[in-house]
Amino acid sequence: MKKTFLLITIVAGLLAFSCSPAIKPPKPVAQKAAEKFALQKKLPLDPKIKTGKLENGLTYYIRENAKPEKRVELRLVLNAGSILETDEQQGLAHLCEHMAFNGSKHFRKQDLVNYLESIGMRFGADLNAYTSFDETVYMLQVPTDSAEIMEKAFLVLEDWAHWVSYDDSEIDKERGVVIEEWRLGRGARMRMLNKELPVLLKDSRYAVRLPIGQKAVLDTFKHETLKSFYKDWYRPNLMAVVVVGDIDTHKMEDMIRKHFAHLQNPQQIKERKFFPVPDHKKPDYVIATDPEATRSVIQIYYPLPVSRENTFGDYRQKIVESLFSRMLNQRFNELTQKKNPPFVYAYSYKGNLVRMKDAFILGAMAKDNGLPRAFRTILTEAKRVKNFGFRATELERQKKTMLRGMEKSFAERNKTMSRNYADEYKRNFLQGEPIPGIEVEYEMYKQFLPGITVDEVNALIGKWMNDSNRIVSAESPEKEGLEIPTVEQLEKIMSEVEASKVEAYHDKVITEPLLSKKPAPSPVIDEKVLEKIGVTEWTLKNGVRVILKPTDFKDDEVLFQAFSPGGYSLVDDADLLAAKTSSGIVNSSGYGKFNLIDLQKLLSGKIARVGSGIGQLTESLRGNASPKDLETLFQLIYLNFTAPREDSTAFLSFKSRMKACLENQDASPEAVFQDSVTATITQHNPRFKPLKAEMMDKLDLKKSLQIYRDRFADASDFTFIFVGNFTAQKIKPLVETYLGGLPSIKRKENWRDTAFDYPRGVVKNTARKGVEPKGLNTLLFSGPFEWNAQNRSMLKAMTGVLRIKLRERLREDKSGTYGVRIYAKPEHFPRQRYSLTISFGCAPERVDELTKEVFAQIDSLKNFPVDESYLNKVKEISARSYETNIKRNPFWLDYLKNAYYHGSDPLLVERSNELMQSRTINDIREAAKKYLHKDNYVQVTLYPEK
Repeated sequence: MKKTFLLITIVAGLLAFSCSPAIKPPKPVAQKAAEKFALQKKLPLDPKIKTGKLENGLTYYIRENAKPEKRVELRLVLNAGSILETDEQQGLAHLCEHMAFNGSKHFRKQDLVNYLESIGMRFGADLNAYTSFDETVYMLQVPTDSAEIMEKAFLVLEDWAHWVSYDDSEIDKERGVVIEEWRLGRGARMRMLNKELPVLLKDSRYAVRLPIGQKAVLDTFKHETLKSFYKDWYRPNLMAVVVVGDIDTHKMEDMIRKHFAHLQNPQQIKERKFFPVPDHKKPDYVIATDPEATRSVIQIYYPLPVSRENTFGDYRQKIVESLFSRMLNQRFNELTQKKNPPFVYAYSYKGNLVRMKDAFILGAMAKDNGLPRAFRTILTEAKRVKNFGFRATELERQKKTMLRGMEKSFAERNKTMSRNYADEYKRNFLQGEPIPGIEVEYEMYKQFLPGITVDEVNALIGKWMNDSNRIVSAESPEKEGLEIPTVEQLEKIMSEVEASKVEAYHDKVITEPLLSKKPAPSPVIDEKVLEKIGVTEWTLKNGVRVILKPTDFKDDEVLFQAFSPGGYSLVDDADLLAAKTSSGIVNSSGYGKFNLIDLQKLLSGKIARVGSGIGQLTESLRGNASPKDLETLFQLIYLNFTAPREDSTAFLSFKSRMKACLENQDASPEAVFQDSVTATITQHNPRFKPLKAEMMDKLDLKKSLQIYRDRFADASDFTFIFVGNFTAQKIKPLVETYLGGLPSIKRKENWRDTAFDYPRGVVKNTARKGVEPKGLNTLLFSGPFEWNAQNRSMLKAMTGVLRIKLRERLREDKSGTYGVRIYAKPEHFPRQRYSLTISFGCAPERVDELTKEVFAQIDSLKNFPVDESYLNKVKEISARSYETNIKRNPFWLDYLKNAYYHGSDPLLVERSNELMQSRTINDIREAAKKYLHKDNYVQVTLYPEK
């Protein structure tokens, strides 16, 4: 359409010129594009956005968007956060955010959460908020199919903006919840961060205004001190309202004016200051160690001024910067594939450090005693770029990949989720991020990318890497035998690299095809069409079963997964480690004649990914592709089966990096706790023992490949499921060629029952680890289970009710925990049984109290009819989730996989929600009696060492 329009315009113009010399000829298309994207011109605002500002200073953004249908994303964005706190208010900006859910003019105490759950919105997923240094953001998704709901939703936003109650008793309750959130965040990472921030953000207010605040302040603040922060900073001239969804723009603008135009700013307005982060006059170093740290990480920060993003030229510069980081990261990635890699991973990026400061960052994670080598390597690679620059071939690959990504975004422009737009408009308000719209952005990429040269990308490193204005931050565990690098050692490495000679990078260019020839095809010999759900089942001559679900939910997406029975249940105990690591080794090695780096280069500009896995009961593949790259996807599937690569270099790299990731896990209290939970529940069954660093020395490349090849030697018992934008007619030749060409020996096999036995009776175990005053507690109930839809529905409904009740009692009423996690798992294979897990963190001295409350709520469910409002919430959440999920590719992929794996009827897709809607109060009581036994559970608790 566009080409035709341009051609007609040009021809019409030429004809006009031939008739009348007074009319100027049209400008060439290239010249028009150059003028349209003149670098000095200001970026436009996406015309699909309705934006404005009320007289009181409140900004608003409105956009109609139909994905998901019958939903709207609402945001109340406050341009104020912890950076504005006084010394007496440290942590109270965050507490103000919490208080917004604890009562307001129109929603008393817990009425807000109760109401939103009653209309099917989930606390945390659809209703949430966060506080940062410079901002506080409230997020809400609600249905749009009810005028009453929409009215109340805006009432919620209005109450948050200026009608929060701040009831004294609620303040003290929420004080406890925020202290529990503070407790949850304590640990090695926070202790090291507290050492790093005063150096990284030296002489800046950011260094002393972490949003979580100071516990001493949270313990003792006066109520008026909290209220004063709300009065000072919650005001319309610091606010934005964002509305994106299946709505009418004009109606939403009227709603915004109705609910926010009357808001008034205080008579005495405090200045909203923006606090600078001074540059460093000389290099700074900070070395932070901790006995509970699990990783060795080194980072080099080069502070930079905040980038402008106002003009086409600014946007073009962002593309140049992205190309630089992508190419350097690809070089780092290549180094991880060496047999003795210098780091587990490394990275570079340029971005926003805090609101008032950008930074270019080089970083790496190293193995024990490997920080000096990792540091030397990332500096050397940066110097290599500085001396020789990137190669043209590297640049062209990244240009191709970036343009392909933008092409995908453009193709999906009418299927983009409202949440993505809402977050983008929030950033526009807070940080000035441009929002010209994907149509303009895609055109800019097409216009700018071809003209970006290697020289201008190479020039960035000289601008970003300043020898004086830099900070080196090193983090390391503390343990015997581990040498911590000193500042002097790091300085010496820096000097040595600066004085060293480096060679230019050699770029191996890959031009060969993935497959030298296509496999012999195998035809579809049986077809079954499930018209009700738009699914087609094929059986190929080689035995492969294929399930197709064409959709129009996404224009540039096809998802797939495949599975067959067996997994590592068929492997002897002696070979278990080789089996569990086999797919990881293969995924890190490439296929056929292509190692992993060759494969990445070959796939530049294509959207097609496949990964394999070997689990307890199945071997599987999973991946995705763009419709235009479907043949590449099928070729990768074929290679996963037929050409796993025996690459000793990749194997040694995998082994080294795995060992580095695991070598300090036992220093973490949380890891020790999880190991205790696993050991207790599995009764120390060796087949379920977690991976440990010392096990990596026992890895066996040949054994792992032997197991992998055996598990994927026979495709005849595999089921492949494809969901997305394709047609059966167009995908059929690919299916018959690449899946039909897979090996088929028609062996008959199934998984073997090697599962652990759940403990019987009451089993309690205690772990002691850590220096923080932190307790963690897990309760697990288990027993036999009859696998059918009715029982699964009853278990799910009861779990949903108990989840709400435990949140109300343990968090809201007792202020004992930041959150309670409850998860029910019905099992079909290898045995019909269930488990139900309840976990929470709290002060160590409150574990017993809160555990008693859990059992009190369980007893209540068993012995008394639950208030019907709880069940109605669970039903409505289920209905609303189904309403949106049914139009998502991932939902259908997982649903169809489960249906065919468990042998259930795929036509019954609505059955789960229908059963949930039929649940009764008595079902909740019966399920609690059946699945929550006080004489049969496991309890594992973590206490600090002292």
